[in-house]
Amino acid sequence: MTHKISVDKKTCIGCGTCAALCPESFKMEGDKAVPIKEEVDKISCEKEAEEACPVDAIKVE
Repeated sequence: MTHKISVDKKTCIGCGTCAALCPESFKMEGDKAVPIKEEVDKISCEKEAEEACPVDAIKVE
């Protein structure tokens, strides 16, 4: 089963928390975070990044 990862660029404030917590799945592009992979087979730090996002811009489904 794959899990989709997304970052709402309109909501993202560019704090970098997701990239710091989960650098294998998130990176900073300019002043916004973007997913490195849009899908993962196994969730690891992605959920932690989703929960730590101060503006709820990250979704892991």
